[in-house]
Amino acid sequence: MSTKNNHLHRINGQILSSHHQPCPHLSDFRANNGSNPFRALQDCLRVKPPGGRAAIRRDPSEVPRCRACVESAAARPHRLYACVACAAVSCPVHAAAHAQSASVGHEIAVDVDRAELFCCSCRDQIYDLDFDAAIVLAQTNANPNASLIQYCPENLRKRRRVDYKPWAPDAREKELIGSNSSHLNGGNGSDSLMMMMPPWGLRGLNNLGNTCFMNSVLQALLHTPPLRNYFLSDKHNRFFCQQQKSKNNARLCLACDLDAIFSSVFSGDRTPYSPAKFLYSWWQHAANLASYEQQDAHEFFISMLDGIHEKVEKDKRKLQSQGNGDCCIAHRVFSGILRSDVMCMVCGFTSTTYDPCVDISLDLEPNLGARKKNASSKSHNSCNGEADCMNSSQNCGISTLMGCLDRFTRPERLGSDQKFFCQQCQVRQESLKQMSIRKLPLVSCFHIKRFEHFSTRKMSRKVDRYLQFPFSLDMAPYLSSSILRSRFGNRILPFDDEPDSSNELSSEFELFAVVTHSGKLDAGHYVTYLRLSNQWYKCDDAWITKVNENIVRAAQGYMMFYVQKMLYYKASEKRVVS
Repeated sequence: MSTKNNHLHRINGQILSSHHQPCPHLSDFRANNGSNPFRALQDCLRVKPPGGRAAIRRDPSEVPRCRACVESAAARPHRLYACVACAAVSCPVHAAAHAQSASVGHEIAVDVDRAELFCCSCRDQIYDLDFDAAIVLAQTNANPNASLIQYCPENLRKRRRVDYKPWAPDAREKELIGSNSSHLNGGNGSDSLMMMMPPWGLRGLNNLGNTCFMNSVLQALLHTPPLRNYFLSDKHNRFFCQQQKSKNNARLCLACDLDAIFSSVFSGDRTPYSPAKFLYSWWQHAANLASYEQQDAHEFFISMLDGIHEKVEKDKRKLQSQGNGDCCIAHRVFSGILRSDVMCMVCGFTSTTYDPCVDISLDLEPNLGARKKNASSKSHNSCNGEADCMNSSQNCGISTLMGCLDRFTRPERLGSDQKFFCQQCQVRQESLKQMSIRKLPLVSCFHIKRFEHFSTRKMSRKVDRYLQFPFSLDMAPYLSSSILRSRFGNRILPFDDEPDSSNELSSEFELFAVVTHSGKLDAGHYVTYLRLSNQWYKCDDAWITKVNENIVRAAQGYMMFYVQKMLYYKASEKRVVS
């Protein structure tokens, strides 16, 4: 094979295995048609707004049909292919017959709706770097403001994948660990007795008067792996911070009080703890919520992270973006970046904005009742044998977390009263809006909108509809990179939207905490379920009880906390030996 065609089995910097050899018919076609064998196709490229997907049409108004199917009065198939050599349009069935009956050189065809190459003899989709470069160039020229970077073959950069390798200490490290470590549970009892004890750091929190909203969120934060590791490794020393605070005459520090809670909860004391000092500090930060009335757990979560972030910002005396993950521990753990694309329905111009977020608020799916619903194409995101359960639930009309995420990232046509000003048309146009996730946080918090407020009727109500959520979740389908690939077709190209490839490599998450709400809007109660050592525990203020996972699955989830799977250590998955 010539040197020119050797690059065909290196895609996106990855060399395919030896049994995935380039199509021999494509190699022959390139050899027989000069340096630019797809020149004729470039004049037929049409980029369809909105979205910018490329198609092949000799005339923009042309409606391609398979000649053989039309003659036999058959229905139009989903896919149509145009022969690159003679432009004959055929369905997949008759495309192979056309390649066999015609002379040599008619094996290569192009999908007229997707602008993707197909070998009629091999009956498989094929890839050509130069052809894809022409397609992307046409898309970029048609929409210069789109989020594709200038594309050329050398921009196909290799994505380095780092496989997970479990760490094991060597002889020297084992000696250091043995000489400097002691059992957290402190005693010299048997291993079976230690395994029967509750996990370290599992301690009840006293209700100080309608403060179950605070206790439920604190329990989730106390067992958030990156946050727990930060405070227990003394990264925020409250004694040093208080010295600096007294010098600067500053107000109370939420991070210091949270550090005190971590120290007390993980001290080994099993009696319930009263977070009165933390409550007082939070009241100083959120004076409008300083009362013994019941508050919203989600509002408390946002307010508390904001208080920690605000304190760090003042200490550093410089402004940093919470989305870049280097400003404070609250945003290093919980902060991600959302991408919003608003596309003109006329010309395809796309306006893109990025916003940092510490959680994602999701609307429940509409009440489907007994109506049948097609299973979501993203149902494979659930793991551990939950996929079939999720599919059947969607068919029966039960709302699922993946369905809510599908709804969140689905393109939405804005109404006529929400027209945006298109910079290309220079007039207000109807538009299509789509949300996606540009950067995943270490810990993803999903807030379910269960409280509805009606300004016209001046009333509020709680939505008690059941939501099914998986214990393992793959966020890859909701990333901006996945959304863009779907929008622009199966193109192998880099996007400027991807900070690095680690986003897709760390898209798998594990559930470790669920905050639930029971009761009415104005008279309810918050409880947290924690997953520790692969065992679920119910944290109801001062009471801690062990529960079955089916209890958790049946709970009315209000806030779900997922941690990246690479941070969910395998050591914590060992089951308790009876």
